[in-house]
Amino acid sequence: MIQQQTLAAGHHVLVRGQVLHYLSDPGPGDDPTAWEFFEDGALWIIDGRIHAAGPWAAIQANMPPAVREGADFHDYRDHLVLPGLVDTHLHYPQAGVIGSFGRQLLDWLNDYTFPAERRFADYSVAEKTAAYVVDRLLAHGTTTASVFATVHAHSVDAFFRVAEAKKLRMLCGKVLMDRNCPDTLRDTAESGRADSQALIERWHGRGRLGYSLTPRFAPTSTREQLQATGELFAARPDLHLQTHLAENPAEIEWVKSLFPERASYLDVYAHHGLLGPRSIYGHCIHLSDAERRQIAAAGAAAAFCPTSNFFLGSGAFDYAASSAAGMRVGLATDVGGGTGFSLIRTLGQAYEASQIHHTPLSAMRGWYLATLGGARALYLDDRIGSFQPGREADFTVLDWTATPELAWRMDNTRTLAERLFALMILGDERCVRGTHVLGEKAR
Repeated sequence: MIQQQTLAAGHHVLVRGQVLHYLSDPGPGDDPTAWEFFEDGALWIIDGRIHAAGPWAAIQANMPPAVREGADFHDYRDHLVLPGLVDTHLHYPQAGVIGSFGRQLLDWLNDYTFPAERRFADYSVAEKTAAYVVDRLLAHGTTTASVFATVHAHSVDAFFRVAEAKKLRMLCGKVLMDRNCPDTLRDTAESGRADSQALIERWHGRGRLGYSLTPRFAPTSTREQLQATGELFAARPDLHLQTHLAENPAEIEWVKSLFPERASYLDVYAHHGLLGPRSIYGHCIHLSDAERRQIAAAGAAAAFCPTSNFFLGSGAFDYAASSAAGMRVGLATDVGGGTGFSLIRTLGQAYEASQIHHTPLSAMRGWYLATLGGARALYLDDRIGSFQPGREADFTVLDWTATPELAWRMDNTRTLAERLFALMILGDERCVRGTHVLGEKAR
């Protein structure tokens, strides 16, 4: 009786659908113990957290009748219910330049990135863009992201205000950039550190928000700025850190010329204290096996950005080699070099990148990468990324038959793996039928 009264005290949400979530990485062999799938499944959510996930009949049987009758009920039968998708690397100020004619990375920075980010000196531009980007992320089924702002501290304020209003778990940080950039986008080692500290005090740990120290990449920060950032990172082990690494051959050669005393691009970050748990590097395409092992040993992670890597001609990230080395890896759109907010479309491109390395990405591992894999890469898997009890109840609902092509293909599939693979190759944002945050429908 006491237990029933305790359960009844909370706010209950009951969801019915085809429930899939991961307990671990399925690996190259698609280990069947790595996931749970309930064809007729349910989520029981209390006060925004998962209380139980399992077969519909079992969940219903365990719910006190009064709780069941009073719960908010969402009927998603014949739809796939997944943990909210996790985007491990995107630039929200670049939303307005998606789909601009691209050449190579360094041209992209000068032609599109810097002009777009200069506009964020106006707070109203940041505010409007943040609202747009958060709306589009939810529309595409993404509930958590690691987000680059601009050099302007108020660009972080704008993004976090929107994310907080939506009760989202988000990471964001002010770009640190004190050389090799326009004067209007340049800070200093001292001002960058002071701005970052103020933003940390204002936002880090507030609601579901976390702060990421954000040096854009080694070429746009002096040794003094990298050192100051490393000291701040070491002093606050609960902070996150995001930057770029080994995206483009010309970029790598530039780093060599700027830091001739360091053994490699990765060594620049390691030397300045920017390699460790909670650090994530966008791209990581052109790495040696030894560098992959070094990243893994440090507990750092890579953001796999296939759409932007193909769009800018940077190369193809080797997911199989990176995961075999023990690296944490998450999927990322890399808006605006990436061509859209859809992690479903990005999964299709991740498969194509894996084919280039003759190690095709399976569907079972692909959907892990977009959910629990991303949460692990961001060190948030104790809170999001699965439907284990106590996790925050962010989830997305996908329609297997959202387009005629998908419906036709689904009629010709026999297994869950076939259905999931078809969804990741043929699916897109039209498949998203709902996005829930802490159990409540947000989109």
